[in-house]
Amino acid sequence: MQVILGNKRAPPLSTRAPFSLRKLPAHPEVIEAGRAALTKYGAGLSSVRFICGTQDIHKELEGKISQFHGHEDTVLYASCFDANAGLFEALLTEEDALFSDQLNHASIIDGVRLAKTNKHRYTHRNMSELEQLLKENQNRRLKIIVSDGVFSMDGNLAPLRDMCRLASDYGALVFLDECHATGILGATGR
Repeated sequence: MQVILGNKRAPPLSTRAPFSLRKLPAHPEVIEAGRAALTKYGAGLSSVRFICGTQDIHKELEGKISQFHGHEDTVLYASCFDANAGLFEALLTEEDALFSDQLNHASIIDGVRLAKTNKHRYTHRNMSELEQLLKENQNRRLKIIVSDGVFSMDGNLAPLRDMCRLASDYGALVFLDECHATGILGATGR
């Protein structure tokens, strides 16, 4: 793609980042959808959604995401950093405990760091260590096990069945960040 401002040409833009899954940013349909969105909505709202308001495109995308996952509703954030930064701090207090895999994505790590709660990090995918931490924190008001579904750097999967069993055994919740799995894993990408 070439950008021309006035009579000056900007260097070519590359959308082929090494982490781009399935090379979607360079797909002709994605490029055309981007052009159509620019024509209809312009280049931006000048600020974030909570200042400029919810647009029809927000609700349309949230509806499609809800339908894809078979959920009642979806709240769309600009990034997982935004979502993870606000979630744990809003839910957890000093009476609670959070258990995070040591190789979780940076957005989870930042969200955990912001939370004013008891934080425990367990060795990557080590369910024995997680169980010991859960035992030591049985009396906490709320316990949340936090993990990526697919770990972005290594590509391995969270041991979800074991995590859910431990959560059930110790009265904990499981928070699974599926950003790197949605649309990629499983027969339907769910």
